[in-house]
Amino acid sequence: MTEGPATDVVADLGGRGMVYQRTPQDLGARLAAHAPVTAYHGIDATAPSLHVGNLVGVRALRRLQQAGHRPVVLLGGATTLIGDPSGKATERPLRPAEEVAANVAAIGAQLERFLDLDAGSGARLVDNAAWFGPMTLTTFLRDVGRHFGVNAMLDKESVRARLGGGISFTEFSYMLLQAYDFVHLHDTLGCRLQVGGSDQWGNITAGIDLLRRMRGVEAWGLTWPLLTRADGTKFGKSDAGNVWLDAALTSPYAFFQFWVRADDADVGRWLRLFTDLPADRVAELEVAVAQRPGGREAQEALAWELTAAVHGTAAAAAARRAAAALYGGDLASLDPAALTEVFAEAPATDRPLSDLGPGGPTVVDLAVEAGLLASRTAARTALSAGGVYLNGSRVTDPDRRLSGDDLLAGGVVVLRRGKRHHHVLRFR
Repeated sequence: MTEGPATDVVADLGGRGMVYQRTPQDLGARLAAHAPVTAYHGIDATAPSLHVGNLVGVRALRRLQQAGHRPVVLLGGATTLIGDPSGKATERPLRPAEEVAANVAAIGAQLERFLDLDAGSGARLVDNAAWFGPMTLTTFLRDVGRHFGVNAMLDKESVRARLGGGISFTEFSYMLLQAYDFVHLHDTLGCRLQVGGSDQWGNITAGIDLLRRMRGVEAWGLTWPLLTRADGTKFGKSDAGNVWLDAALTSPYAFFQFWVRADDADVGRWLRLFTDLPADRVAELEVAVAQRPGGREAQEALAWELTAAVHGTAAAAAARRAAAALYGGDLASLDPAALTEVFAEAPATDRPLSDLGPGGPTVVDLAVEAGLLASRTAARTALSAGGVYLNGSRVTDPDRRLSGDDLLAGGVVVLRRGKRHHHVLRFR
């Protein structure tokens, strides 16, 4: 961490693609003049883990902390019970209080990997259930609700977008709760800045306005753009669903592969957003992408940086070794746990041990039965074209049968068609 705040941390964030809206426009100068500034970012505990989309906010706080400012992560133990209508076409399902509390605890533990939360650092992790829990409804309505005009609330995008399909009073009140978070964090921790995704702009400006009305204090806001891929599709999902930071939900190998598979059109932007690599190194990697399209050098750097940050360097190294074994044909070097992780998302079939040997089915038969190819004719054609693999090695003999020597660790055999279509045969 630096000794003092950067001259203009907003310019640093902007250079990394992390600035979409800000108030006031000279926010960088304000932060430098009032340094160090306490800034907060809110995360609702809708799941037992952060996902890759949350990394933008976490990284923004990290950049602020590295510049000498004091980050606060607000976990929404109370607001998660209500549900934020921002960016949602329908009302979120209400979650039990016990589930939300467990999610808050799990997410809090994950955040320690990214932020220095030691007492002396000034960084804090707070839960808004601590102040909303004891507050009565009448107190909230008298002290907070009276500062909000319904017409102004209806004009906020997060509300206006939902009016046609309907919005409950529960979700309509979310903005008031988030706005009061800003007031409470100003009163207790001296917060002057709230940061969040661009879908939170209405909530952030509501908090700024409430602070002015209740405390006569000028406060500031900053948002980053919501992420999409270069082709316009949603960021943060793999073929199997959300990409989580919890290894039990998304394995380190699957996490590594999510970033390795980044499109060339996305990887430079993602390197700036999600890593601490300096601008000149990112520029070098972008040159490599332009000169060697599909070479994956930039993607490998992205995958390494993020997997090491989230899961540690040992897990990142193991994921990289597993990927090298998968695409280099050396599957025999992987232990049972690594094989299970690498092929966790691949379809699998149990086969009897009697299928091994001269009387067993051929690779052609197995490929068709596994659904890798539609017919024996198609399978023979694929073999002759060099498109079928057994444990990473190309198979050309259509009469090839399996033997016990083909079994990998754990008694499995891996068939592959092309580059990515795998099927695991488990012999029992």
